[in-house]
Amino acid sequence: MKTIIALLAALAWFSIGHAQEFPVKTVRLVVPFPPGGPLDIAGRLIGQQLSEMWKQPVIVENRPGGTLGPESVARAAPDGYTLLIISSSPLVTLPHMQKVPYDVLRDLVGVTQTTLLTYALVAHVDAGIHSVQELIDQAKRSPGKLNYASAGNGSGQHLLMELFKSAAGIDIVHVPFKGAAPASQSVMAGQIPIMLDVTTVALPLIRSNKVKALMVTGAKPLDQLPGAAPFDALFPGVGIPTWHGIFTTGGTPAPVLAKLANDIQTALHTSAVGDRFRQLGTEPSGVSGDAFNAIVRRDSERWGEVIRKNNLRAD
Repeated sequence: MKTIIALLAALAWFSIGHAQEFPVKTVRLVVPFPPGGPLDIAGRLIGQQLSEMWKQPVIVENRPGGTLGPESVARAAPDGYTLLIISSSPLVTLPHMQKVPYDVLRDLVGVTQTTLLTYALVAHVDAGIHSVQELIDQAKRSPGKLNYASAGNGSGQHLLMELFKSAAGIDIVHVPFKGAAPASQSVMAGQIPIMLDVTTVALPLIRSNKVKALMVTGAKPLDQLPGAAPFDALFPGVGIPTWHGIFTTGGTPAPVLAKLANDIQTALHTSAVGDRFRQLGTEPSGVSGDAFNAIVRRDSERWGEVIRKNNLRAD
């Protein structure tokens, strides 16, 4: 049925698309997490720029709850009017941990990668943990006593922390939240001592001395966090790149995909979006179309291998 709908959508595009340039009505941008997190911030920045470019409303719709956001886009009409901004984890890790009501590589199609992500391992300032080694030592003295927060089961925070635990040989307990914002708030409040937080969220908290950065993902130190040890240098081979990207419904006509990719890339590299991303500790990406979809396939294969090897499961 979706194939027939896609063909009809393609025919409609070619018959009227040259007379009426996409989009000609409201575009919906689904964020599968609550307001306030990094995806929500990025989605609203990009959506505002697109709305100004297109002279059409771009409505940001928060749909937290695991698979709800991706499923709503997977089941939408394949016409480009329903978009999904999402981190890599729900698409390339979660399907390896539990059954999901869509096929990522069939029911969704990547439009453009918006940014590569770095994470900072942070501890509340009163947790008594001032370095990665102190964290490891404390966890080994009291196995299963320390907790860490994440944006949810199968999130990048969860998976990378589980890899860190395995590499460091420690036992700390996962406390999942429904989104990055409430997880971060729990650490700010001192309810949970540590988390691996997206750098865009962690930087303001670090600068205000609410949390301390112990480590950053990647092979190199971050200029914004010169005292935080690089994850890959301490534990070679543990880190796998994570990203944010914008997707739409599988079967969307190629001309619509190309228009979306071009316009979103234009929005990403405006000063309003690009400068804000850099202030938050990240850079806009330039990867779109087939190259982006190849990354999705590659990362799904790599994470699937990691998940099977470490026997990781969603609750």
